[in-house]
Amino acid sequence: MQDSTHIVLWGGLLIGLGYGSVGLLSGFCLLSSLRGWWADGDSRLIRTFALALGVAVAGTQLLAASGLVDLSKSIYLQPSFSAPLIFAGGVLFGYGMVLANGCSSRALVLLGCGNLRSLVVVIVLGIVATMTLKGLIAPLRIMLLQASQVAPKTISVPALLAATGTGDTFARTLAASLMSGALIIFAFAHAPFQRARGQIAAGIAVGFLVVAGWFATGYLGADDFNPAPVGSLTFIAPIADTVQYVMFSTGLSLSFGVTLVAGVFSGSLLTAVATRRFALEGFVSPRHMLRSVAGAALMGAGGAMAYGCSVGQGLTGLSTLALPSFIAVGGILLGTAAGLRGAFRVQPLATEVAR
Repeated sequence: MQDSTHIVLWGGLLIGLGYGSVGLLSGFCLLSSLRGWWADGDSRLIRTFALALGVAVAGTQLLAASGLVDLSKSIYLQPSFSAPLIFAGGVLFGYGMVLANGCSSRALVLLGCGNLRSLVVVIVLGIVATMTLKGLIAPLRIMLLQASQVAPKTISVPALLAATGTGDTFARTLAASLMSGALIIFAFAHAPFQRARGQIAAGIAVGFLVVAGWFATGYLGADDFNPAPVGSLTFIAPIADTVQYVMFSTGLSLSFGVTLVAGVFSGSLLTAVATRRFALEGFVSPRHMLRSVAGAALMGAGGAMAYGCSVGQGLTGLSTLALPSFIAVGGILLGTAAGLRGAFRVQPLATEVAR
């Protein structure tokens, strides 16, 4: 392996270690954030997520503006995309997240502290995501993609602003400043959050981890002869790749995504042991297992269709200010809302203990 490849792999591992530790200590999770906000009126966790996104947008756009990272090489800013497919995938992922009682990244974090339910979720998610990306379901996904994809002249918010006659640099700066500023103001415009130092630290840390992922893959991993895919924190395709790597390691190569997944699990495990939070847990009933499996399958298929999860699109994708990412996040929010309230609300199990 070349030095740049080694750097990217180690970068994925270190970033994963950081995310696993922060995720366990803070409870960082979009589902928990929305559930606490909508059901209990406690908006501290959603403000942590907003702060993380604000930091991620500011840092990512700074890297792009300085020429250190070419975001156009990422999956989020490809010249063509299918809005219906991405939105539908987001809806499936959001609803599956409620069924499984946590998103893909949260499942990895909980697996590290002994939650065996998460082991089933991670395995099923990885298998179904692989089926959707390049397996049994892939032909249907590709057919739908080809039937509905478009190639607009502008693919991001800065590009839309630049099309009005402003310069590219000014457009990027304006878009990033408005979005990042609004998110950070929203985060701190709440007295209880201002006093929650742990949540503030978690939001800033996760935001910087997203930026670190872009820097590792887009700058440190830049190699004209052996370029690494440009990306950052995301968990659908990486979990699928990790499941495959565990089974067929001799025929596959390590990637940033695989080491990221290993790092999240290891960071959570080390933190759980150090803080005495490690405890084995399983399903409380066959119905509980069935619901988790269904949720994992929906997250795997939906995340593959939407090109990411609540972190992959909700943080990393949005940090690029890509229009498809806003569409995906809209679908995720709608699917989550359907699972938490309304006619399709997922009824909590009487004996289920949420973590």
